[in-house]
Amino acid sequence: MRGHRFSKYTPPEQGANSKFDQLFDIFQQLLLMTSGDVSEAMSWLSELDRQYNLTNDSYGIGDFFDDLKKKGYITEEQQEGESKIIMTPKAEKSIRKSALDEIFGKLKRSKTGGNHHTPHMGVGDELSSDIRQFQFGDTLDQIAMTESIKNAQVNHGIGDFTLMENDLEVVEREQKTTTATVVMIDISHSMILYGEDRITPAKKVALALAELIRSKYPKDSLDIIVFGNDAWQIQIKDLPYLEVGPYHTNTVAGLELAMDILRRKKTRNKQIFMITDGKPTCLKEGIRYYKNSFGLDRKIINKTLTLAAQCRRLDIPVTTFMIATDPYLKQFVQNFTQVNNGRAYYSNLQGLGGFVLEDFQRNRRKNVK
Repeated sequence: MRGHRFSKYTPPEQGANSKFDQLFDIFQQLLLMTSGDVSEAMSWLSELDRQYNLTNDSYGIGDFFDDLKKKGYITEEQQEGESKIIMTPKAEKSIRKSALDEIFGKLKRSKTGGNHHTPHMGVGDELSSDIRQFQFGDTLDQIAMTESIKNAQVNHGIGDFTLMENDLEVVEREQKTTTATVVMIDISHSMILYGEDRITPAKKVALALAELIRSKYPKDSLDIIVFGNDAWQIQIKDLPYLEVGPYHTNTVAGLELAMDILRRKKTRNKQIFMITDGKPTCLKEGIRYYKNSFGLDRKIINKTLTLAAQCRRLDIPVTTFMIATDPYLKQFVQNFTQVNNGRAYYSNLQGLGGFVLEDFQRNRRKNVK
C-alpha cells in the first residue's frame, strides 16, 4: 500500500550565495540612502558588519565586493582622470524591483489589497477573478468550464450528463484603461530636517511605481518631477541618485510643469501624485524668487490654489501624500484637495508606499467616458 513517509526536515546550510543575497538586500537600501554613491554605501556596509557581524570567516565584505563586480552590479569607469566605482543599469533595475517587492508585496497581502473594482463590469477586455452567471452576449472564451461542468453535475446528476444554459458561469471582465501619471517629489531642505530622512522613502515609492508600470502596465506612462526653488523633470534611472538641495518649496512650478507634461498625453486618464512634507514657500516672478518660510503666505497659497482649480477643469486629479501632521499644514492640504476635487493622505514614512500604489490602482481602473 502506497503512502507518505514523514521525516524531520533539516534545512540546507547557508552558503556564499545566500550570504551574498543577505548583504545585497542591505546594500541596495544603502545605495538609496547615499544617492547612488557605491563607495559610501560600501563604507556604511563595512561599519554595519563591524557592529552586527553580517559576514563570517568564509565570506567577507571583500568577497561581496568581488561578487558585485562579477555579477555585473557595479563597474569602474574613468571620470575626470580618476577611477570611480558606479552602479550599472542592472543594479538600477534591481533596486526598482526590490522597492516594488518591499512595498507592493506587502500591499497585496494586506486586507485592503483587493479593493480595486470598477463599476463597469463585463465590458472590458481584461479577465478578472470574479465569476458570474452566463448572460446573453457573453463570448465562449469567457465560459468558466470547471464551474459550469460542476453546476451541471449538481443540477442534473452524473448518470446522464446534461449541460444547460443556466449551468453556465463566465469569468468577469474589467475595463482596461491606460493612465498617464506624473509623480512630483519635494526635494526642499525640509525633507532631511528634524533628524528624519524623508527623501529616501519618496525615492523608493517612485522606483516601485516605475517598476510596477514597466512590468504590469507597459502602455501606461510615468513621468517624475522634482521641485525645490524650481521644478524640472528627471529620468527614472536618475531616481537612485536624487539628493535634497538647499531649496524652498515651489509647488506652483511643479504643478505647472506637471500640467504641461500631461497636456501632451493622448490618454484620457491623467493624474498627479505629489509627495511633500511642507507648505509652499516659494514663487518665481520673472527672474526673481519670492520666498516666505515663516508661515502660509497668502500670495503663494492663492497661486497654488488657482493651479489646483485649473487641474480640476482639465480633469486631472491631484493626490497629495503629506508626510507631516502639523494642523495648519493639514488645513492647507484640505483646502487644496477641496479645490482640486482630488484626494489627500496624511502618511507616515512606513505607510507611504501602500497609499501611493493603492491609489494608483484605483485611479487606473476608473472608467473614463
